[in-house]
Amino acid sequence: MSRQFQTLRFLVPLAVALPLQLFAQSTGVTATGDPDPLSTADAICSYFTNQGSSVNPFFTPPKQGAAAHFLGTADRLMATTRRVVPALGSSPEFAPPGGGRTSSAANAAKFAMIDQFLFSAMQGAGVQPAEPTTDWEFVRRIYLDLTGKIPTPAQTLAFVNATSPTKRADLVETLLASPAWIDKWTMFFGDLYKNVSQNAQITVYKPSVKAFRDYIAGSLAANKPYDQLAVELITATGGSSYSDGSINFIVNGVVGAGPVQDVYDQQTANIADTFLGITHLNCLLCHNGAGHLTSLSLWGGKQTRYNAWGMSAFLAKTSTASFPVSTAATTPRYWAVADSGKSDYTLSTTTGNRPARQPVGTIKSVTPTYMFGGGTPKAGENYRAALARMVTSDPQFARATVNYIWAYFFGVGFVDPPNAFDPARLDPDNPPPTNGPVAWTLQPSNPRLLNALTQGFIDNKYDIKWLMRQIVNSQAYQLSSRYNGQWSDAWNNLFARKMVRRLWAEELHDAIASSSGVNPTYNIDTYGVIQSAMQFPEPLGLPDGTNGKVSTWLDSFLRGNRDDEARASDGSILQSLNLMNDTFVMSRTSPTTPSTALLPSNIKLPDRDLVNTLFLAVLSRYPTTAEMTTALGNLSNTATRNQEAQYLLWSLYNKVDFIFNY
Repeated sequence: MSRQFQTLRFLVPLAVALPLQLFAQSTGVTATGDPDPLSTADAICSYFTNQGSSVNPFFTPPKQGAAAHFLGTADRLMATTRRVVPALGSSPEFAPPGGGRTSSAANAAKFAMIDQFLFSAMQGAGVQPAEPTTDWEFVRRIYLDLTGKIPTPAQTLAFVNATSPTKRADLVETLLASPAWIDKWTMFFGDLYKNVSQNAQITVYKPSVKAFRDYIAGSLAANKPYDQLAVELITATGGSSYSDGSINFIVNGVVGAGPVQDVYDQQTANIADTFLGITHLNCLLCHNGAGHLTSLSLWGGKQTRYNAWGMSAFLAKTSTASFPVSTAATTPRYWAVADSGKSDYTLSTTTGNRPARQPVGTIKSVTPTYMFGGGTPKAGENYRAALARMVTSDPQFARATVNYIWAYFFGVGFVDPPNAFDPARLDPDNPPPTNGPVAWTLQPSNPRLLNALTQGFIDNKYDIKWLMRQIVNSQAYQLSSRYNGQWSDAWNNLFARKMVRRLWAEELHDAIASSSGVNPTYNIDTYGVIQSAMQFPEPLGLPDGTNGKVSTWLDSFLRGNRDDEARASDGSILQSLNLMNDTFVMSRTSPTTPSTALLPSNIKLPDRDLVNTLFLAVLSRYPTTAEMTTALGNLSNTATRNQEAQYLLWSLYNKVDFIFNY
């Protein structure tokens, strides 16, 4: 290590007294000031820059801020040396680029639907796709995307060294059948269903959250058809939210300090947002669309509040109530949901969380009417059962589900945000008018592909795994995140390269814990003993203690609160400082304890083997020539070798290609 960097290390405050040479490596600048050899002038990763690109628009786009100045060179780490991208072939007409030993014609044909649409669109726009991703990149990508875990070194090498032309599809099947897949997607749907013990309106207490999580996990483990799951959540009844997990979706729509119509409205808005991807129904439950939604939604601008009340009327005979667990105290409490047989939705309120509901002419109550087709309950049919039947038989239910899942895997939905569908702008055979006050266009970026996937999802009995299989086996999903030439954000909706995403807070936690060999144990009240952050039932009430302030550490990576703060991929200086200095990270880079950890158990290896081992464990790849040269130079001094090894491991946890899934 240069004398200059040794001096600088002790000039900075102790709170950030870090191995600056290796920190420089992690941002793409070596001690000599030369750029990392993998870098190019193309700014692919916008996480620590002010380019304004969205790393993961499925949640919220990253904000510009001070982080842009802190790690302004990080974008270069997601680029690569320039390579020639082959032109699209003309036979077959829409053949994706690439090939090689990890793909086969039979496999490509089996999952050809997505590629036919996307590569046709790229060709029509004159945009060259990125190259196919390498096996090293793919194995890490697919483990993270399907399970939230990074592969072990043994798993990485076994995959890379395998020669089967179907090994990627085979790995997908293995991961879809794994317990880790259940954990990851229980977290995903826990976010979507807002499974949390405390929101702005009510408290449901931790046993309710656990019961709801167990219900979601059990449904995924059974590969329950998604329409069945939706029906169960919309129609659920039960005497205790502690034991009847499915009722918590309806319970989470309870609104306090207002009339019962406020509750019906919020429960209806939750159903429309979650299962139809139509957030603007929530707006219509307060006011007519005209003048409010006119410029946002062609459909919404033509709807009335009275129409929206017809949707809420499906909930008008639903009763939600809470009861103390013990007669000795008013808290904690559990919730119950029943169909009480009350009257229809009455127009009789002057107070509450929404504007007054007053009679319309002589009409004093509203009966259930489905806004998207006008359906009504059959004679004697339970209102919520009727609503569930209409929602799940509506193509928009399958369309919204496809879009939510697509947005996760590709970083941006066909409609984005994924819950902002405009039902009047979805049909490519019946495009919206362009000659009115607003020149409307079709809303989905590729409406025919969205429709094809929607129909396929329906035809395959709403099988979530079928949908994921189609997506991750496509050649489009398996394109590199690196791009030859200048990328334009206008091409994001063409999906001509893989959009990088920053790892979720839980993914970062688990990747650091598993790769370091120091797995924490959290004994959480009600939830029991948990080692993996991906198994946490909610983002509240997690322990701080010997493993550092874990809850605070996770919060810095913007995992959201499942209420009024969505999971986000924004960057911040706090995230960088936590990766550099927090006990959770620093305790896992020690070269001495515990003896079974990654570094202590390998510290006696020859230098080159040690470097390879650390890179493979943390980044799922071997080092580049330049990285190996720098690391070997730092390890060459036997007097400081252990310390330099610690610095090396620390630097890997701070590299951009650890923080991102690319």
